[in-house]
Amino acid sequence: MAKSNGAYGTSDATEPDTTTQPPHATEDTRANTGANADTNASTDASLNAHAKQRKKRNDGHRPIIWVVAALVIVALVACIAIVNSHSRKAAAPAQSDSIAIGIKLAPVSLDIRNQSGSALEQLLIGNVYEALVSRNSNNEVEPGLAKSWTISDDGLTYTFKLNEHMNFSNGDTLDATDVAWSINQLKSKHYYNSDQVENLKQASAPDATTVKLTLSQPDANMLWYLSGRPGLVFDKDAHYDAKTTAVGSGPYLVKSFDSSSKLVLQANPKYWGSAHKARTNTVTVRFLPDDNAALNALTSGDVQVLSPVNANMTGKLKSSGEYTIKANDGSDKFVLAFNCTGAKTSDKRIRQAIRYAINHKEIIASRGGVDAALGGPIPSVDPGYEDLTGLYPYNPTKAKSLLQQAGYSTSHPLKLTLTYATSIYGSELGEQLRSQLSRIGIDLSINSVEFSTWLQDVHTNGDYDLSLVDHAESHDFYKWTQPDYYYHYDNPQVQALYAKALAATDDEDSASYLKQAARIVSEDAPADWLFAYRVSVAQAKGVTGFPSRLTQSVLPLWKVTYTPAQRRA
Repeated sequence: MAKSNGAYGTSDATEPDTTTQPPHATEDTRANTGANADTNASTDASLNAHAKQRKKRNDGHRPIIWVVAALVIVALVACIAIVNSHSRKAAAPAQSDSIAIGIKLAPVSLDIRNQSGSALEQLLIGNVYEALVSRNSNNEVEPGLAKSWTISDDGLTYTFKLNEHMNFSNGDTLDATDVAWSINQLKSKHYYNSDQVENLKQASAPDATTVKLTLSQPDANMLWYLSGRPGLVFDKDAHYDAKTTAVGSGPYLVKSFDSSSKLVLQANPKYWGSAHKARTNTVTVRFLPDDNAALNALTSGDVQVLSPVNANMTGKLKSSGEYTIKANDGSDKFVLAFNCTGAKTSDKRIRQAIRYAINHKEIIASRGGVDAALGGPIPSVDPGYEDLTGLYPYNPTKAKSLLQQAGYSTSHPLKLTLTYATSIYGSELGEQLRSQLSRIGIDLSINSVEFSTWLQDVHTNGDYDLSLVDHAESHDFYKWTQPDYYYHYDNPQVQALYAKALAATDDEDSASYLKQAARIVSEDAPADWLFAYRVSVAQAKGVTGFPSRLTQSVLPLWKVTYTPAQRRA
């Protein structure tokens, strides 16, 4: 059905590296005094005559004088060369052996097999842990621990050929038995995202460099999912506290971790690969949920990269000329979820009224205008995307009519509560939504919680009316097919279409089914997609190799370097 071959070293999740080394001296910069002196002496008649006259008058001492003169010239040339060499060295600033990066979300723990949250994947996958396959900046699957693979015509058997001579950071050998064990453990222990590979029956290791996966039915997303948590490979013989440290096969080790402050990564001296070998010895990732504190950390030099930076705060950065700022495309979806089994939000008319009442252009403009409108559950970087913004255009009149049908109005408002982590997403969004919804007769209260509380109360227990969170994952449409997920959305037609999309062996057919399913989800209004978040990244001059796309979901740091600007005396 499909085949992909290639060396792991040619694959990465960043744009091509354009870093160049300082130029070296070439032959045309060297003095060629011998030949030029001879030529000048033979073409300048007056000097020749003067030289002949001096020879006649001082014939006995002339050789000594010329020897002394030659030695002086050689000494001067050597001194000039030394000075020039020191000047060149002083003019070429050295690459730093460390760099600090600021991000917004902090993982609660490092236990990537059990703990939810996109920050874990962002920081650990490709840096500390590696997967069977990887993904690039175009959201495409590429070789990883496996250098090639084949898929049977019926889509039920995947055979992977691994790279040779691989090892974990503790020195243990990494081979096919570790891969098969990791995937089978994911399934049997129901680790996080095991539901993504529900159709995967078993993994086996016919030999040390071959892994075979058997599926119960075709799954068009299988390869892509194996580039994430389901494909991560762990050392079956290692013993460690996965909440605070890690034993992986990636280019970095976890030197230290504090969920309230930072994660410090250190280059893995035992890394098996060469192409993805860490280019900077120490990478400190600081957790900066407050936009002002994050900006101060950048401008004070505490961090050299800020991802994301508030788009409304980039004006001074741009005018200073000391930073580069770019808005990156990704899979982030700012989802305003409605509890579909809630006492009030189970009424589709209320959910539809909320969608018509939201002025998305106003919200996007207030955030700096870099985000994109998004009218449905599939982002533009994923298969099955369709522009669905026309389904619920801003229409307060229609919103009021629907709300009145449900028994509410501005004189008899509907009371709802919005629960979200304002420490991460800011209070402005909540205030904007409260203001916009009040115009149609909804009295919205804001329940500000910590992200850990949100995970427990909303994500796990489903105890909420409305909630707001950035769903950064790509290929996550399956969540709309799971009634027990915190949306509590249950539509058999959507579930059937998604099943067809997975079973399709043709990519276009699969995308077509996804497109149909996404339209139905949007029409049912189990949520409003406020916008597709485009991550604004600010980095100091001298930073190279930082990923340019999908930085909220995959953040390989092995290529990142920082060369500070030379300080003037």
